Amino acid sequence: MTRKWWHDKVVYQIYPKSFYDTNQDGIGDIPGITAKLDYLKDLGVDILWISPCYPSPFADQGYDISDYYQIHPAFGTLEDMDRLLAAAKSRDMYILLDLVVNHCSDEHPWFEKACQDPDGEYGNFFYIEDRQDEKLPCNWRSYFGGPVWEPLPGHPDKQYLHVFHKKQPDLNWENPKVREEIYKNINWWLDRGLNGFRIDAIINIKKCLPYRDYPADQEDGLSSMDNMLEEASGIGEFLGEMRDRTFKPHNAFSVGEVFHEKPEELEDFIGENGYFSSMFDFSASTFGDSPKGWYDRTPITPEDYKNCCFQAQERIGDKGFLSNLIENHDLPRGVSYYIPREELTLESKKLLAVMYFMLRGLPFIYQGQEIGMENIEVRSIDQVDDISAVNQYHTALNAGYSPEEAIGAVSPYSRDNARTPMQWNASPYAGFSTARPWLDVNPNYTEINAAAQEQDENSLLRFYKKLTALRKDPEYGNTVVYGEFIPYLREQRNLMGYYRKYEHTLLVLGNMQTECQNIPLPGVCKKVLLNNCHKLSMDHEKITLESWQAVILLME
Repeated sequence: MTRKWWHDKVVYQIYPKSFYDTNQDGIGDIPGITAKLDYLKDLGVDILWISPCYPSPFADQGYDISDYYQIHPAFGTLEDMDRLLAAAKSRDMYILLDLVVNHCSDEHPWFEKACQDPDGEYGNFFYIEDRQDEKLPCNWRSYFGGPVWEPLPGHPDKQYLHVFHKKQPDLNWENPKVREEIYKNINWWLDRGLNGFRIDAIINIKKCLPYRDYPADQEDGLSSMDNMLEEASGIGEFLGEMRDRTFKPHNAFSVGEVFHEKPEELEDFIGENGYFSSMFDFSASTFGDSPKGWYDRTPITPEDYKNCCFQAQERIGDKGFLSNLIENHDLPRGVSYYIPREELTLESKKLLAVMYFMLRGLPFIYQGQEIGMENIEVRSIDQVDDISAVNQYHTALNAGYSPEEAIGAVSPYSRDNARTPMQWNASPYAGFSTARPWLDVNPNYTEINAAAQEQDENSLLRFYKKLTALRKDPEYGNTVVYGEFIPYLREQRNLMGYYRKYEHTLLVLGNMQTECQNIPLPGVCKKVLLNNCHKLSMDHEKITLESWQAVILLME
């Protein structure tokens, strides 16, 4: 494998609306990111991924972009972004923005021009079809519920396609002019000093054409987008062209939000000359999904989590680098999702950090993850901002759930859980702002906040700093980054054990249950590199792990 500048890095995702507010309007901003760079540098972060901060009507919290060349006034200005890029560069840090090009906003000039003249140049920037009575071109269901087809404003005889919100019309990647505009924008940002992109929903850019219906999987008579994506082919032509025209000439980092990739395509996506530098592993976060909706999801167990991670690692092998995560802006808080509620402790949070961070690949930390932020308790749909959760709430109601049962079924998976304001300290509004934030702060901020954990040498924040330091350690770093992944005692229930082997042999062990476990040692332990508990019981033959204890051992 050719070594790349980003291989040994640690990435931190920022959801700017909820990170830090410097002008005290209740909304986070770009100067707030600049103000916290030293905090992030001290955490051991190298690369920052900033979720969308472009102009947007916020139908989907900024993932509906109305201008790709500007900054939303709520977040600041282009000059603020330039100052952030310069401040990051002075600290040897790198900045990524979100690249959202499956769709734009219905308030983007392209769509407005398409509405003015559907048969003109910009009409072909989108998927616009004639309306024929009540028959839709296909029965695909939008990710946010309802059909993917919506009447074209001003033209009751026409309709346009949107696989997400109706205010997010899909861009027609089959049109070379659309691709040229996208590449021009990508290069504009990279020339400005940006270091790369996280690429949103990119697998959706290739539609299976001509349109066709798939078997309905809910009472609405519609079909999940998954069925179309599994059948679509030829996306590589677009992605390879984008790589060659943008990322590759700039030596930029790119990470794809990729679902439904086929096994034979893995090397094409993230191999030596892959479309992207890396792609996310969502196998654990999508475990238990049901076509019926969130109310029918199967909760993940520690054993399930282990198996998801191991299967993903073995599937990729040495083909390329996965990007490993336990949470992001679209997911619930990792500690609330992966750890049983009654076992949610400081030790179990540290164990989860070790287990995912030491996997082969690139570790991503989402804002607040480093202090163990948890899901927020929701009792009414009136408290919910997330359009996806609102849709799933109504899906549960339609399935016969009461309002109380429906909110109880969907709130553990709501995207709001990760979007509550960052908990900086114990002052009002968690030190995020002096004004009431756009989304309520989790009431537990007085116990869980960065300021308190900075002062506590046993805190989760301090523990994450030890993990990032180990990844950069001159002695062990190459093994952490490039070491082979080999499962250990895979069949032992609620034990997650694996080797990382390269210049050294590291053994990572985690007891994912309350009861102690005795684990035979495969050799002599030369040194304990990390331990999430105060004590450790070990002899030459075995190690006894306490409740939710995790260790990283240097073996002979």
